Amino acid sequence: MLLRARFPIALALLITACQAKSPSKPKPTTKADAAASATAPLANKGAPDMAKEPPGLPPPPDVAAAPADAEKTASGLSSKVLAPGKGTERPRAWDEVTVNYTGWTTDGKMFDSSLVARGPGHTPEPAKFPLNRVIPGWTEGVALMVEGEKRRFWVPEPLAYKGQLGAPAGTLVFDVELLGIKKMPDPPAVPTDVASAPADAEKTASGLASKVLTKGKGTKKPKATDTVKVHYTGWTTDGQMFDSSVTRQEPATFPVDKVIKGWSEGVQLLVVGEKRRFWIPEELAYKGKPGAPQGMLVFDVELLDIVTPETPKDVKAAPKDAQKTTSGLQSKVITKGTGTEHPGPTSNVKVDYSGWTTDGKMFDSSVTRGEPAEFPLNGVIPGWTEGVQLMVVGEKRRFWIPEELAYKGNPGAPQGMLVFDVELLEIKK
Repeated sequence: MLLRARFPIALALLITACQAKSPSKPKPTTKADAAASATAPLANKGAPDMAKEPPGLPPPPDVAAAPADAEKTASGLSSKVLAPGKGTERPRAWDEVTVNYTGWTTDGKMFDSSLVARGPGHTPEPAKFPLNRVIPGWTEGVALMVEGEKRRFWVPEPLAYKGQLGAPAGTLVFDVELLGIKKMPDPPAVPTDVASAPADAEKTASGLASKVLTKGKGTKKPKATDTVKVHYTGWTTDGQMFDSSVTRQEPATFPVDKVIKGWSEGVQLLVVGEKRRFWIPEELAYKGKPGAPQGMLVFDVELLDIVTPETPKDVKAAPKDAQKTTSGLQSKVITKGTGTEHPGPTSNVKVDYSGWTTDGKMFDSSVTRGEPAEFPLNGVIPGWTEGVQLMVVGEKRRFWIPEELAYKGNPGAPQGMLVFDVELLEIKK
């Protein structure tokens, strides 16, 4: 969704390189193709390619400028109600909203729409997001709406993408229909010491200051190469909250070495169960990056778990009690599922997984990326197509996939028999 170009979530700025992948069929046909897939033998699932513009919807007649009867706020945002809503409740900045929208530049060129297919196989669908994680003009504007309302916004550049490279420039015009409001918990209270670290805060040589709020229950601390699960809330020093996994009710998972320096250093001070407040100087945060929170940042972080997958003890070969199919695929249930339905050969599924070669080297993991993978079962290697159909939702299973059901010696892909731990999270309808 283009609106998230400002910063998809604060954590997405924390994480510098994390792309979802799924075990795809090997497709390289040339040496160049094979080399290109050497570091990513599994299919990437990233953001839509902004270069591939969707087919246009006709612009509104007043796209060039807001009409005289448009409402205007103190910030310079102009808007006009196109269709009244059915409710009285308005979303708060931290609530999650569902909308349909279309956006144009003032010359009438459409650059994004939830109503238009982006390409072959894509089905248009409403957008869903926390209101404080989009461009400022949207955060302010959608907060004026009630469910069922449709409104046109003229968003000046300072409230849009601020000249950000690759984003639409100038005043932008959006038609937005508010379909739903999901009320989220009230945000955590602003710390009384948000303006600066107190005298009793610990301080490292780098300038990172911190203070333990709740002691942890363990002794093990994460390493830079580990993946962790945390709850967090972040504020600027004027007390403005810019992101919170707590209000989303969704912990964040990420590799420790793929976030801003202050986080990489700070999280390694924690033990599981510990909650700590960090004062992160700008040089350890976003370094003045446009669109990111500016200056020193304050985070409350609770370490929920260290989730780095451990190499299976039976990674070299399937144990005697493993199930074996006629194709040669072997598997063993690690955790029983909660459902009864099995996916079909073309079902779309959502999974968490980690993969190893038989020497114990992990070559891919959605767990370490902190982002489950979604894909159709007829679009992955044969061992996955067959194996995942054996599972029910909630089940975790280990697979030993012979090479002929994996990448078949494809150059640049993992070689030989592969071992995967797969948890089936959802069968997508």
